[in-house]
Amino acid sequence: MAGPRRGRRDKGDAKGARILLVEARFYDDIADALLAGAMTALEQAHADVERISVPGSLEIPAAIAIALDAAQRRRRPYEGVVALGCVIRGDTIHFDIVAHQSARGLMDLAVARRLPIGNGIITAENEAQAFARARLEEQDKGGDAARAALALVALKRRLEGK
Repeated sequence: MAGPRRGRRDKGDAKGARILLVEARFYDDIADALLAGAMTALEQAHADVERISVPGSLEIPAAIAIALDAAQRRRRPYEGVVALGCVIRGDTIHFDIVAHQSARGLMDLAVARRLPIGNGIITAENEAQAFARARLEEQDKGGDAARAALALVALKRRLEGK
């Protein structure tokens, strides 16, 4: 599989970035797999990571907003965010609500606050598919989300002349 090697580039421009990682723990084993990939990518970039956990993916955007405001008040703002979670389809429309609204919340934050966010909230039909998407040695969606956030941090630094 092309998963972990796909899209990797040197993230030197984001070296040392202060990153907020927010993880939903609804599916603990899948969350651990996503976290392993994200932390590997963030450690490679020598990022300064602050990690917080929330119950589920729907809580991620609110937690990010709360953490951003608190960091700003402490004069220690984050340069980027990595959001990790998993939504598995069930028998009701709850899957659609959580998948769409968590993604919408992240996009709203990213645009309104000009904030680099890597969206690692995976959606899957079943647990086996979720694990395949989450595992570092398979599709590594946690690592992909971290690399996306770092790429946007690097872009923002470059465009702002930092």
